[in-house]
Amino acid sequence: MLDLLIVGSGPAGLATAIAAAGAGLDYLVVDKDGIAGSIARFQRDMPFFSTPELLEIGGIPFIVPNMRPTSLDCVNYYRGVAVRYGLNFRFDTQIASIGGGRGAFSAETSKGDTIAARNIVIATGYYNTPKKLGVPGEELPHVSSWYNDPLPWFERNVLIVGGKNSAVEAALDLWRHGARVRVVHRGEKLSTGIKYWILPDFENRVKDGSIVLSLKTTVQEFRPGVSVLRDGAGKVSEHPTDAVFTLIGYEADTRFLSGCGIDIVEETGAPRHDPGTMETNVPGLYVAGGLVGGRFNNVVFIENGRRHGKQIVDSITRHRSVGR
Repeated sequence: MLDLLIVGSGPAGLATAIAAAGAGLDYLVVDKDGIAGSIARFQRDMPFFSTPELLEIGGIPFIVPNMRPTSLDCVNYYRGVAVRYGLNFRFDTQIASIGGGRGAFSAETSKGDTIAARNIVIATGYYNTPKKLGVPGEELPHVSSWYNDPLPWFERNVLIVGGKNSAVEAALDLWRHGARVRVVHRGEKLSTGIKYWILPDFENRVKDGSIVLSLKTTVQEFRPGVSVLRDGAGKVSEHPTDAVFTLIGYEADTRFLSGCGIDIVEETGAPRHDPGTMETNVPGLYVAGGLVGGRFNNVVFIENGRRHGKQIVDSITRHRSVGR
C-alpha cells in the first residue's frame, strides 16, 4: 500500500514526487510514456516562453546558454532532476481506472494489474488529448495532432491547421527544412497571443510567398494525398497534401477524471478542487499541473503548476498527523 500514487511524470508530477520523498512518503510515479512525455512530443527546438528559472523544480538550477530553453533542453533538465533525486518510476503504464477512497484507493492499469495507494495525484496534463476538427478523413495516417520533426517533409506538401503558436512555429520549422507549407485558419486573423519574437518572422514569410496563409478557411475533408478546403466566399478547392498537422489545441481528459468520481465544473471543464490543497471532491484524490485549468489551459503553466506538489503533500501529511 503506497502512501501516494502519482499519475503523470511531467513537471507537476515530478515536483509532487520530490515533495513526497522529502516528507518521507512511500510513493510511485507512473506514466504511460516516459519522463516529461508530453514535452518530448513538442517540436524539438521550440523555445519556451518562460525563462529557465521559472521552470525549475526541486531547487535544481536550470542552466542553458540562451534566455529561453528549448523543449529538448526541458526534457533533459527534468530527466536530470529525476536522476538527482533518485525518484521512483514505473513507465509504459497507463492507469485505466481508479476506485475506492482515501486510505484504500485501487488503480487498475492497462496491463491488468492493480496498484494500491492511500492517496492519488492525477497530473496527466492536457497535451495527450488533442481537439478534433470533426471532419471526414481525420483518422487517416498522414493526419496528426502533434508535430515535432521537420526532416521527413523536405520538398513535400504540408498542411497545418491552426492560428496559434504551435501552428506558426511548426510552419516556420517546416519551411526552414525545405517543406512546402500552407497554413489554414478559420479566423479572420491569427491569434493575438503568438509570441512577439515569432510573429514578424512568420508574417514576412507569408509576405514573400514562402508560406501560404489561408485565413477564413476551413477543412471540409481529408483524403489520401488531398485536402479539401472551403474559403470565406464558399469556394471549395483541393490541394495536394503529403502530411497534415491539426494544431488547434488540447484539453484535459475529462472522461477519465469523471470516471474517477471527480466533478467537472461545467463552465470551465476543470476538475472541482480546493485550490489551497488541490484535493478534489473525492477525498484523498488530488489534481496537479495543467489539467487543473480545464478548457482554459492558459491559466496553469509549469511556472505555477510546479507548486501544486508541495500543497498536496502538505495536505496529505496533515491528514496523517490527525489519524485520517
